[in-house]
Amino acid sequence: MTRPLNVLHVSTFYPPWSFGGDAVYLHRLAHALGDDGHHVDVVHCLDSYHLLHPAEPPSTAAGHPNVHVHGLRSRLGWLSPLLTQQTGRPLLKTSTLKTLLAERQHDVIHFHNISLLGPHVLALAAPGSPPLKLYTAHEHWLICPTHVLWKYGRRVCDRPDCLRCTIRARRPPQLWRYSGQLDRMSRHVHQFIAPSAFSIALHAERGFAPPMTCLPYFVDRLDSDWQHPQPRPHPRPYFLFVGRLEEIKGLQTLIPLWTRVTTHDLLIAGAGEYEAPLRALAASNPRVRFLGFVPQQQLGALYFHAEACIVPSITYETFGIIVIEAFMRKTPVIARKLGALTEIVDQSGGGTLFSCDAELLQAIEAMARSRGERDRLGEQGYDAFVRYWSREAHMRRYYDLLEVTSRRALGRVPWSE
Repeated sequence: MTRPLNVLHVSTFYPPWSFGGDAVYLHRLAHALGDDGHHVDVVHCLDSYHLLHPAEPPSTAAGHPNVHVHGLRSRLGWLSPLLTQQTGRPLLKTSTLKTLLAERQHDVIHFHNISLLGPHVLALAAPGSPPLKLYTAHEHWLICPTHVLWKYGRRVCDRPDCLRCTIRARRPPQLWRYSGQLDRMSRHVHQFIAPSAFSIALHAERGFAPPMTCLPYFVDRLDSDWQHPQPRPHPRPYFLFVGRLEEIKGLQTLIPLWTRVTTHDLLIAGAGEYEAPLRALAASNPRVRFLGFVPQQQLGALYFHAEACIVPSITYETFGIIVIEAFMRKTPVIARKLGALTEIVDQSGGGTLFSCDAELLQAIEAMARSRGERDRLGEQGYDAFVRYWSREAHMRRYYDLLEVTSRRALGRVPWSE
């Protein structure tokens, strides 16, 4: 690489105007590129965030001198993402996007969650040399209008019934999905990416034609106190849940079992729309503690001092960033044997998988009973984290992917000439 890159990231959400792991990953990637001396622009949609969360974000996100964040906002507010959701086009944001594209010749345009920017955003580019275009499928939006393959709001999707499922999810049907628009716009992307082999296989199975390559997420050790953890944040020994409080995360399957776990508390770090039912479910058990939203910079001690981090998701995760956040602190994981979670735990040897309540209780009891076994699994998880999911490992693969894709798609690597 002979000169710094000009990289544009396009996403619906970006911290702190965000909700999930896709935005956290993008923030880490943008800062890693900035640390390496590249110029990074990030475009995201403020209207989409406020459509789902009218108030200001509950936390802040660190900035970077080489990362320039552009929050898109329309005078019509929530109407803008609604029009995009219905048409597949960034109608009220197109002129702003074109202006941003014209201000700088970008070498790479990397798309992330574009659900409320629409597939037509994939065709946007400034005059001049064509940029390399990547797309990371953080969710299942390319094959599922509701993003999460949660059928009828009740169970994992076994086969598509998208129109009926969308209506039951109380979302406006997207007629553009039946017009071939997504297929046409996908041709503007040189390489599609997914964070797990499981997700790649699932996209192919559900009929997404463009080939995808695997680039797992990473956790940046510079973000945490992993080497010098803070004091124990809770007086009793505990297991930990971290994540959004939504039905698909499966916490409602874990809380009732805690009447049978008497030696350890369950700490729950997160907030979300399903919080009230979960609190009601746990109301009679003083060993279940809700911590509310916990900023990233305060999660380190919670992970480090936990017996294990439990990931009971009941739908298909595309990766499971919580798992590698735990591994970075040498904390083992107990995860449901479903989707990409199986792939990560099997690859690392850093935890235990379960398929039923009995297996989950057995894993909890084994981890609580043997500190040596807990530490052995934690070490294996940490070793795998360094090899596969650290910043250093990720950025090597990212730069290799840029070069290989550019040679294949553009016939050259412009930033190396």
